[in-house]
Amino acid sequence: QVQLVESGGGLVQAGGSLRLSCAASGRTFSIYAMGWFRQAPGKEREFVAAITWSGGATYYADSVKGRFTISRDNAENTVYLQMNSLKSEDTAVYYCAATRGSYFGIRDLRRDTKYDSWGQGTQVTVSS
Repeated sequence: QVQLVESGGGLVQAGGSLRLSCAASGRTFSIYAMGWFRQAPGKEREFVAAITWSGGATYYADSVKGRFTISRDNAENTVYLQMNSLKSEDTAVYYCAATRGSYFGIRDLRRDTKYDSWGQGTQVTVSS
């Protein structure tokens, strides 16, 4: 099993930046890709970004392209989400997820059903 712990959330003004971290432990050698999802009040969980563990290929939701950057440090078993130019609509609980699957394309990583492990989430609040 893979355990995930998010950190780095908080309160930030619109236009500001935050960097989220997700530390993985356990059977991290089995990870194929990791992703970030978010859920705002009254809305369903939505895909934000994903990255393959070995190759570093990335995929972003249209709503965050050009503003968010996902990256990973394999040696530290950590994935990051650098969030710039934050908007009030970015306010949500952000969840880190990991999948052991490797039988689908990177664009399939927008589907939350592809992931095996989830963190507890970290709150991001953007004030305007």
